[in-house]
Amino acid sequence: MFVDERIVTLFKRNAHHTLTYWSVFFSFGLCIAFLGPTILDLQCQTNSTLSQITWVFFSQQFCLLIGSSVGGVFKRTLFRALAALFVSALLISVIFAIIPLCNNVLLLAVAMAVSGLAMGIIDTIANIQLVTIYQKDSAVFLQALHFFIGFGALVSPLIADPFLSETGCGNHTGNGTEIIHHFRNMLRNSPIAEHNITQSHLPHEGVEEDSNVHYAFWIMALINLPVPVAVLFLMYREQLIPCCPSSTPRLLDKDELAMETQQGAEGPDVEQKEHEAGGHGDIFSCCRNDNLRGLPVSFFMIHILGGMVLFMTDGIVGAYAGFVYTYGVAPPMSLPHKTAGYLASIFWAAITAGRLVSIPLSYRFQPVRLLMFNIAGAIVTVLMLLIFYTSSTFLFVGTCLCGLFLSSIFPCMLAYTEDILDYQGCATSVLVTSAGMGEMVMQVVVGSIIQTEGSYSFLLCGMIIACIGFILFIGLLLFHRMHRNYLTGTTKKSAMVEEPAPEQNGTPKTEQKEENEIS
Repeated sequence: MFVDERIVTLFKRNAHHTLTYWSVFFSFGLCIAFLGPTILDLQCQTNSTLSQITWVFFSQQFCLLIGSSVGGVFKRTLFRALAALFVSALLISVIFAIIPLCNNVLLLAVAMAVSGLAMGIIDTIANIQLVTIYQKDSAVFLQALHFFIGFGALVSPLIADPFLSETGCGNHTGNGTEIIHHFRNMLRNSPIAEHNITQSHLPHEGVEEDSNVHYAFWIMALINLPVPVAVLFLMYREQLIPCCPSSTPRLLDKDELAMETQQGAEGPDVEQKEHEAGGHGDIFSCCRNDNLRGLPVSFFMIHILGGMVLFMTDGIVGAYAGFVYTYGVAPPMSLPHKTAGYLASIFWAAITAGRLVSIPLSYRFQPVRLLMFNIAGAIVTVLMLLIFYTSSTFLFVGTCLCGLFLSSIFPCMLAYTEDILDYQGCATSVLVTSAGMGEMVMQVVVGSIIQTEGSYSFLLCGMIIACIGFILFIGLLLFHRMHRNYLTGTTKKSAMVEEPAPEQNGTPKTEQKEENEIS
C-alpha cells in the first residue's frame, strides 16, 4: 500500500483537528496575497502618498513577525491554542470588513498591524499543533498544511481582479504609476490582475474612476468567516466551551481505542518530560528555560542554523515573488508589462504544485534528502538563469523550476529539525520566526541593491543568498552528527550506570528469602 495503514489511522483519529488547521492556513494564504494587488486603490481611498501606503504594508509584515514570535505561548493547553486560533481568525474577518471604512492611512496601518499579528499567531500555533499531534509522522501533514498557503495565495488575486480600478485616482504621474505596479508585485502577490492597469501607463487626465475594491475586501471577510466557525465547532466537540453542556463522547473504534489507551498510560510521563525540556514555546520562554543550561552546543546550533537556512530560502521566495516582474520589464529582457505580470503567478502556481507533489514524496523520502535536493536544485536553477539572462523563454521555465524547488523547504526543515531534537526545545517557533524575518528583510535588501546596481543584480543576489543557505545547511548536517554522537554517548553512560542496579537491588531480596527458608 502506498500509504502506511498507521498513517491513515493517525489521520482518521485526528482528522477534525488536521482539517481545521489546514483550513486556517488556506485563509492565511488568502490574507497574505490579497492585499498587494489592492495597493493602488487603497492609496486612493486614504489619499496617501506612495511611501505612506508602503509603510502600511510593512507594519503588517512586522506585526506578523511579532505574532510568530509570541504565538507559541498559547500552545500550553488545547483550550488556549484553539481559543487563540478562534480569536485570530475572527479578527482577520473583522479587519477585512472594516478596511474599506479606513479613510485615514494611520487607521489603515493599525488595521493591517492587527491582522498581521493574528496571522503570525495562526502561523505558529498551526505548525506547533500538527507537529505535536503527529511528531515523527508530521512531514506529510506539514507539506499538506503549507500547500494550502500556496493555494490560497494563488486564488486570492483572482478574487480581487474584477474590483480593481483601471485608472486609479486620476492624479498620479506616469512614473508614480509604474512604481505602484512594481510594489503590487513586491508584496508577495500574484499579479494576475495587473494587466488591467498596465494597459495604460498614463492615467486619463481629469477622469477619476470610482473604486469597487471594498466589495473585494467584504468577499474576503465572508470567505474567511467559516474558519473561526470551524475552530469554534472543534472546541465544542472537544468540550472546551464552558457555556455549552458536555455532550456524550463518541465511541472509539478498535485502533483508536488502543492508541488512546497507550497515550493515556504514557500521558503523565510525556507531559512531565515535555515540561522539563521546555516543549514548543515562544522564543522568549525558551530563552528563560533553566533546563537549557546543561544542553550541548549542538542543541543550540541546530536551532540557529535551521533558522538561518530558512531565513535565506524564504528570503529568496519573498524577493523573487516581489522583484521578478521588475526584472522582466527591465533590459535586457524588456518584456511587455502584461507578459511580465504573469511571472509571479507562475511562481506561486509552481510553489502550490510543488507542495502538492511533496506530500507523497515526504512519505517516501527522508526530509534531509528532500532538503538537499531542493536547495541544490534552487542553486542550479538560479545559476542557469544567470547564464541565460537574455532568454525570456528560460525566464519562465526557470521561474517555474525555482518555485518547485523552494516550495517544500520550510515544511521539510521543520520536520527535520524537530526529529533531530526529539520534539523538544523550540524549533518550530524559531523556524517560523526566522522564515518571516528573512522574507521581510531580504525584500528590503534586494530592492535596495536593485535600485542602485540595476536589474541584473536581482539574479546575482538570489545566487549569493542560495549559496549561503546551502553552506548553512551543510553546517546543520555537521551539528546534527555532533548532536547524534552526544546522544549516543549519553545513552551509553546511562546504561553503564544502571547496569549494576539489578544486582545491588537483588542482594537484599535474596538474603531475605534465604532467612525465611532457614526459619
